[in-house]
Amino acid sequence: MDTMAPAGECFSLSIIVPVLNMAKTVRNLMESLMDLDYDEDELEIIVVDGDSKDGTREIVEEYPVRLVRQEGKGLNAARNTGIRYSTGEIVAYTDGDCVVSPNWAKAIVANFRDPGVGFVGGTLEGYDKNEPLSNYMDETFFQVTPGFHFRIEGTDLRLLQFPAGANMAFRRSALARVDFFDENITYGFDDLEPVEELGFKGFRIVLDPDVNVLHQHRSTLGGLMKQHFNYGRGGTLLFIHKRTSNLAYWFSSYLIFMTGMLVFFLFMMYLWLRIRHPLPLNLGLGSLGLFMVVIMLYYLPVSVSTGKLWKLLAYPVLDLLRGLAFAFGGIYQLFKSTSKKVIR
Repeated sequence: MDTMAPAGECFSLSIIVPVLNMAKTVRNLMESLMDLDYDEDELEIIVVDGDSKDGTREIVEEYPVRLVRQEGKGLNAARNTGIRYSTGEIVAYTDGDCVVSPNWAKAIVANFRDPGVGFVGGTLEGYDKNEPLSNYMDETFFQVTPGFHFRIEGTDLRLLQFPAGANMAFRRSALARVDFFDENITYGFDDLEPVEELGFKGFRIVLDPDVNVLHQHRSTLGGLMKQHFNYGRGGTLLFIHKRTSNLAYWFSSYLIFMTGMLVFFLFMMYLWLRIRHPLPLNLGLGSLGLFMVVIMLYYLPVSVSTGKLWKLLAYPVLDLLRGLAFAFGGIYQLFKSTSKKVIR
């Protein structure tokens, strides 16, 4: 285990950025990385390109960073590629559609002065405050981007208080203890799996609201649904490869719950069509209505405080659509993975 670093000591820091076709946003990120307040002799920036076709590489080459080609497939392969080309004691990650603050690097490193800390994660907020879907992602109950307001420290991940791959950092020696990133897990949960493993090995996990990154959230409904469909696929892959983890347990419980609700609703609609009696229709619509009312009550303070009462209806509908997309993604990947095993 590393020894305690003096308060003034500066760790060597490697910032790794996986990119793929991010020409529209990567320049903003690169400019923000150039403005980092950190000792240049202790800082390296490595951009891992997954064979972009839109000019991303050409933009990155304008800056004094190291650009390498991704080795392997998937986001975890890109993260591992970056590690192989890096040398820092601390390895930090962000994405090509983010903007970091000038104190981002120092805020990360400050947490690692405690030798027991193996991981540091921070908040991820949308930087387009005029975009309704971006605001929704910051205000929703079912957040996939961390929005905690108080420092959290422990050896386990807490439900609905997960870090995000676009704003995370590892002690290099700790990450090596869990064999870095599992490249079998793609689409979603890929960034959380090694964090949970670190906790199992006794390293402390820190979520620090001062470690803040701005992120370009999905701006279209189709993009949002595709994102959560893929998250569901990733959850199934996590369950297949790491089924004993708490993350896999939470995912499988959610998938069973959502699938059960969907089957119940569809069965009630089927009965109503077959027997033409109002009872199945009332049961199906009533259960759906109860779910919507409970979620609406949660969003009432948000709607009132922002003066936008349309959120009271829109946000629960978006939550429902995202939940269904997530469940469908998990079911799709389950059938796909199962069919591959049957064919083999």
